[in-house]
Amino acid sequence: MYQFVLTPAAGKRLIARALVIHPAVQEAVHSHTMVIIAGTTNGYLAEEILRALGQEEGFSKRQFFRGITLPPGMTTAEGRLADESHFFGDVVIERGVWQKGATIFDVATSLEEGDLILKGANALDPVRHQAGVLIGHPQGGTAIAALQAAAGRRVGLILPVGLEKRIPGDLIDLAARANAQGRSGPRILLLPGEVFTEIEAIRLLSGAEAEILAAGGVGGAEGAVRLLIDGRPDELLACRRELELIAKEENFRI
Repeated sequence: MYQFVLTPAAGKRLIARALVIHPAVQEAVHSHTMVIIAGTTNGYLAEEILRALGQEEGFSKRQFFRGITLPPGMTTAEGRLADESHFFGDVVIERGVWQKGATIFDVATSLEEGDLILKGANALDPVRHQAGVLIGHPQGGTAIAALQAAAGRRVGLILPVGLEKRIPGDLIDLAARANAQGRSGPRILLLPGEVFTEIEAIRLLSGAEAEILAAGGVGGAEGAVRLLIDGRPDELLACRRELELIAKEENFRI
């Protein structure tokens, strides 16, 4: 057993590295249609997937998002940047080929069982394995498109979300209150998908088990989580190697 500190950025990279080998992702990316909806965590995933396919040219995770949380006054009322000229769409991959410029809205109605959507989240209840998405668009934006495909046609839905987004409460109750008439600010929608955090990533990559021991930090470690990791010696060795490599790549000190 040992401890490891993961910053939010390193956690996003860890989630992406694990999802690349996720069985559902492997099946969808090569044999079906996979949609990586723009988001900060999904930017790391799209980067890893496109690199594995040899199609990374032309992709940048720099503005691979629609809504984003920034300090007050830096986004529109819908949580978006005033200048979105650098946003080029989601990453839609059909049978191993990136369909450049396509978005979830272009393919949502044609997706079917066997296809896969990956959609990030803004709130995580790790106890109940629930994830919620902030809604700024009056028609529900990409979350509604993903929900219609997942609930209406059994399209696979994975929700990559970092542990820094955990909340201490029942998201169903919080959503009911935040979405009530007369309230202000973004709404929130729970999505019925597979919640995939750094904990699931560690389990998939190494077989080791992780849990949150402590959180927080300064000097670049704001929002970090300290994980307690347990497993067989070979699992711990594999896990440590992967985590140290990711920490080094993301330019964070261990």
